[in-house]
Amino acid sequence: MNPSYARLKARAARIATLGEASAMLGWDASAMMPPGGGAARAEQLATLAGLMHEMATAPEVADDLAAAQAEGEWDQANLALMRHDHIRATALPTALVEASSRASSACEKIWREARRHADFAQVRPALEDVVRLQRETAQALAAALGMAPYDAMMDGFQRGVTTAEIEPIFDAYEAFLADALPRALDIQAARGPALPLAGPFPADRQRAMAQAISARLGLDYSHARLDESAHPFCGGTPTDIRITTRYRESEVAQALMGVIHETGHALYERGLPGAWARQPVGYAAGMAAHESQSLIMEMQAARGDAFLGFLGRELQAAYGGNDAAHAPANLAKLWRHVERGCIRVEADELTYPAHVILRFRLERAMIEGRLEVADLPDAWAEGLSRLLGIAPPDDARGCLQDIHWYDGGFGYFPSYTLGAMAAAQLMRAARTATPGLDAALGQGDAAPLLGWLRVHVHSQGSRLGLQDLLRHATGKPLDPADFTAHLTARYLTA
Repeated sequence: MNPSYARLKARAARIATLGEASAMLGWDASAMMPPGGGAARAEQLATLAGLMHEMATAPEVADDLAAAQAEGEWDQANLALMRHDHIRATALPTALVEASSRASSACEKIWREARRHADFAQVRPALEDVVRLQRETAQALAAALGMAPYDAMMDGFQRGVTTAEIEPIFDAYEAFLADALPRALDIQAARGPALPLAGPFPADRQRAMAQAISARLGLDYSHARLDESAHPFCGGTPTDIRITTRYRESEVAQALMGVIHETGHALYERGLPGAWARQPVGYAAGMAAHESQSLIMEMQAARGDAFLGFLGRELQAAYGGNDAAHAPANLAKLWRHVERGCIRVEADELTYPAHVILRFRLERAMIEGRLEVADLPDAWAEGLSRLLGIAPPDDARGCLQDIHWYDGGFGYFPSYTLGAMAAAQLMRAARTATPGLDAALGQGDAAPLLGWLRVHVHSQGSRLGLQDLLRHATGKPLDPADFTAHLTARYLTA
């Protein structure tokens, strides 16, 4: 192996190991850490971020990148990603990286209280600090990468996707939704109300069922654990997966579907190529790719008619109640219910993209300096009214509902809807290639689907960008028509 490339690989592995430690500290902060640990944890995370940045930008890295040579498709892709990562890293001074980490950690802790009290004013100064630093970051990255500032932020989450590609996709979806939503609501009303599931649903029993179903989907709990947090997420490392959810004893779907969603993320991490662990090419292909894996499990598979039949039997056995309430058609009424709601994480898949479009437009405006933090609540209400015809009753159900901005995550939101579109496209291809897929899902068996994803998505790591990954798996780049066709079949057919 070329000596310069060998040194780069060794350095990448050490940086990745520090990143894994940071990920575990982040998980602990959300799931286990007592409130009094916040200040120290912020300093720990900032120090790790600074160390990783110093290692990535050391002068000898540039020398090794100039001299490095790689043979073979995977090594060549790995080296190309190293060069791209180095451009991003050297664009940012260590002081800015550490300041951003500290500001985000501090703001995220304040946000928890502000959301609890529906008080945006409480977190506004901290968010202003975060946005100021994110604007600095975006400007520096844009200059280094030759991109617009917001595109440079998105590049950190999904390489190769630009605003110029996203805007027409989102504009077209807004037009589709304006026609589809009232039609879907009319069809839903004609079908009549759903029968309720008999509760209560004790949290410990929900947890046991959710973990058992997650394991049936393929998650190996010798390499994973399930905990609770205010905002469900998947974290950890590919060999130590941490997923979280939250429980309401009055209903069962939020936690169950949340675990299935995070299991999709976890299965992707577990399926990444082990031979390339802790190398750039061994990571997931980006957050839109990651969201496609959570949504193919939750929306495409688990909320489909076949898997609902399996879930109905499981719920009946666990909680008893009316047989008719557990029938697939009734569960579809309950768990594919369409409404104009304020909360993104509770939205149905037809209206969910509207929530993403709103956030995409607002965060882009903030990064570009066209929207100030003080004006965010009003801009949020105006945008939601335009997209869904409703307004949030308070800040907790408005601009305080998501953690992303308060934790410094600007540029992430488009990945959710791009991922939903990719999930529909991948599911269509998987069904074509695996004729017995739905019959297996009807028995709670996701092995045929997971096996196809392992080959066509998971094992590819980040060797391919999103568009090339979709070409590899489905024969074409991202095609939003597959998503609207899926929605039409599920929601617009009487």
